[in-house]
Amino acid sequence: MAEKLSINIKIDGRTYPLKVDRENEEKYRKAAKIINDIVLQYRQRYQTSDSQDVISMTAFQFVLKTIELEEKVDQSPFYDELNKIDEDLGEYLSSRE
Repeated sequence: MAEKLSINIKIDGRTYPLKVDRENEEKYRKAAKIINDIVLQYRQRYQTSDSQDVISMTAFQFVLKTIELEEKVDQSPFYDELNKIDEDLGEYLSSRE
């Protein structure tokens, strides 16, 4: 079992205590840094101190990026391979009867 590590992640000035697998600590810290960098960009661009607005726009940006990445992933090769395996299994099972 992976060893859990207690860390504190700071996002937009607020601290969040987390327990994470030791091997994932760097990912969590990197994610927090990326979020804080984007929050800072929105604060500077719109010259606002309203945390709700900048966090909402940051979340919106990440969801848009996720949707774009999902649309780019062509899953048809996986489905084609699964269909081929299914056909092969069907043929094999039919030949054993």
